[in-house]
Amino acid sequence: MIKYSYLYTIFLVLFISCVKDKQAKKEDNRSTKQKPPNVIVVVVDDAGYLDFGFMGSKDLDTPHIDQLAKDGVYFTDAHVSATVCAPSRAGLITGKYQQRFGFEANHTGDKHTGDIGLSDDATTLADVFKENNYNTVAIGKWHLGETKTDQPKQRGFKDFYGFLSGGRSYFPIKNPPATHALQHNGKRVIFDGYLTDVLGDYAVDYVQKNKDNPFFMYLAYNAVHTPMHAKEEDLIKYKDHPRKELAAMTWSLDQNIGKLHNKLKELDLLDNTLIYFISDNGGAHNNSSNNGELKGWKGNKFEGGHRVPFIVSWPAKIEKNQKFTGLTSSLDIFTTSIAAADIKVSEDLSLDGVNLLPYLMNEKSGNPHKKLYWRKLEEAAARHGDYKLIRLKNHGSVLYNLSKDIGEMNNLADSDTLTLNNLSKGLSTWESKLIDPLWKEDKDWMNITYHIHKKLMENKPVLYMSPNGVKNHLNK
Repeated sequence: MIKYSYLYTIFLVLFISCVKDKQAKKEDNRSTKQKPPNVIVVVVDDAGYLDFGFMGSKDLDTPHIDQLAKDGVYFTDAHVSATVCAPSRAGLITGKYQQRFGFEANHTGDKHTGDIGLSDDATTLADVFKENNYNTVAIGKWHLGETKTDQPKQRGFKDFYGFLSGGRSYFPIKNPPATHALQHNGKRVIFDGYLTDVLGDYAVDYVQKNKDNPFFMYLAYNAVHTPMHAKEEDLIKYKDHPRKELAAMTWSLDQNIGKLHNKLKELDLLDNTLIYFISDNGGAHNNSSNNGELKGWKGNKFEGGHRVPFIVSWPAKIEKNQKFTGLTSSLDIFTTSIAAADIKVSEDLSLDGVNLLPYLMNEKSGNPHKKLYWRKLEEAAARHGDYKLIRLKNHGSVLYNLSKDIGEMNNLADSDTLTLNNLSKGLSTWESKLIDPLWKEDKDWMNITYHIHKKLMENKPVLYMSPNGVKNHLNK
């Protein structure tokens, strides 16, 4: 009898222990589910639409970025809200068309034009995350204004490690102006080595130090923007490559994204980190980038100017190895991020982006956007479904059906006036809600871009100089 009583006691202890263990695991899982996600936005500069393996590149090596695409979703019809650096970033960081607050052109912080940059009343994604107990950091290129009120520390970022201007050398500068100096919260950073590595190392270090707190990271590499600087060992690696400098710069960019990915994995943070990867605009004409079959490049309203490579990865929530073909915008990053973090914002914020999560979780299908619009000074464009209109001041408009003519070579303006008028009216209605641009670009530069745009609309070749000094003719 005693023997059976003893066995019963042991069984009871084991049973209770097992139940408690299951309850603890449930609570642990519940706790994990309730943890808000970390959010990382990786922005690269002037990258070509076809210059990554996941987009079909055969000559540039991007294994870590390709892995990021395999971890989540890559997009084939994703667009930024502007075709040049600064206004594109303004749209991304505020989640609304930047023309709503007059940020329509580059040349931010020009001393001759006064205090120009992000509108003081514009709310950034960092502002929202900071107010909701996230740690926030901006790393790399800022280019959203250089005056005190426009700098990252005043725009929701608790920490800033980068430079204020639109570009700089990838190697140390002896006596850089304040806007071009690498800084950490206002104090100049003296560094050795290669800037892409320096920014990548800081990103990894930041994750290590903030692993126990939810964080929002805006990681804006200046690669692969000019100047075409690369490390010597990478140039040797690609010494026989026809795009040697770009291949070397892209390789370094990929290695640093790999470092960040590996650190997140090491710290068991990867599954609950929402990561975006996007280029700020289409590939530039002066860095040997490849936009594939897309017409045009950075600075004009053809697909090559604003259709960009885009990845969204969140392994805990989004199924891997997906391809998404719906019409998407960089404006969606703001809306999607706050939805992922279950953050409610006032409707007065008037965001223009769409929450992509229902589309990526197969709760919705189709196009997140039925319409998208672009404008920079004398150039404007509209997208309604498959149709695309491009308008140039004092030169008229062209119309394309992108489903049949992704290269924008067959102008339908004369043969389909009904669609032309529909898109023209849509563009005018959108413009009626905007304010006039608060500043313009250099007059000579505006003239150059105007004539390039005109030639592209007429399918005429454009003469430009490649980085290696070779003159080329392009109409795509």
